[in-house]
Amino acid sequence: MSKTESLKLKAKSYKRILIVRMDRIGDVLLSTPAIKAVRDSYPDSYIAFMVRPYAREIVEGNSYLNEVIVYDKDFAQRGLFDNIRFIKMLRRKHFDLAIILHPTTRTHLLVFLAGIPVRVGYDFKWGFLLTRKVPHTKQFGLKHEIDYSLDLLKYAGIEAAGKTLYMPIKEDAEKNIASIFSDNKINNGDTVIVINPGASCPSKRWSAERFAKVAKRLTEKYSAKIILISDPKDKVFCDKITSILDGKCLNLAGKTSVGDVASILKRAKLFISNDSGPVHIACAVGTPVIAIFGRSDRGLSPKRWGPTGRRDIILHKDVGCATCLAHNCKTGFRCLDAVTADEVIAAADELLARI
Repeated sequence: MSKTESLKLKAKSYKRILIVRMDRIGDVLLSTPAIKAVRDSYPDSYIAFMVRPYAREIVEGNSYLNEVIVYDKDFAQRGLFDNIRFIKMLRRKHFDLAIILHPTTRTHLLVFLAGIPVRVGYDFKWGFLLTRKVPHTKQFGLKHEIDYSLDLLKYAGIEAAGKTLYMPIKEDAEKNIASIFSDNKINNGDTVIVINPGASCPSKRWSAERFAKVAKRLTEKYSAKIILISDPKDKVFCDKITSILDGKCLNLAGKTSVGDVASILKRAKLFISNDSGPVHIACAVGTPVIAIFGRSDRGLSPKRWGPTGRRDIILHKDVGCATCLAHNCKTGFRCLDAVTADEVIAAADELLARI
């Protein structure tokens, strides 16, 4: 869509706007440039963002938003009558524009039943419920996820001026992490390196043994203070690394909120991680990232999901699989194994030399 065509769609001045993205924390964070673009285009409008509970902290405190609405399909909005009450609540807010950044049948149904007159999104998963439908081509991974979101805004007459990620730093998280660092004798001048060995599926997880090898070498070379983070479900990988390192690290697996992670990464000299949400938190707070990618599907590639910082390094190998079977891989995740500990250490050397 050309800029002229986009601006033609801005004939109506929307007073109350709902932006919706109900997937993972990294995906929501990659939508923050879209939030700013909407605010820049509609400086006086009431703008709300609807998320799942675990992504709330990504947008809570964002100065471009008037409200964060949480939809919890697993608990608070689990039943039929709970959803009816939620829809009625949305109706009472009288939104006149909904922008759905990630297509799901449930999301499309909610904004349709809420009676929002202009509904912009992808023509996928009950896209017929939208009033402005955009062809869904994300699976081809032709551009970065940020660009997909910003291009979608054009169908609401909104042109974006920037792509900077934004993650608010919470005061309570700052106090909590400052206390943890103090208790563990981690000082401002220390070379803090954070490692995240977790990911949403096995096809994204580099081995704990290799992470441990990298951590050991960086500790020896830079006297680095190693901090491990992960979701509670991935704690086993952090525990394994801790065991290999004989406890010579700070294992915070399952002990941090999303806000805490932002505060930890803000203090770090380097973040080493699998393809996961915290990669984008690190980018938002300006910490250099080494991101390890496995699968070669175009829709899951670094081109679409890679870190966006100027100093970031992506390690990704194409091992020639004709079709990726994801977590059902029959070749032992050769794509991940192709990335060596020595390559990660070399990338760390490069980034730490610039500091």
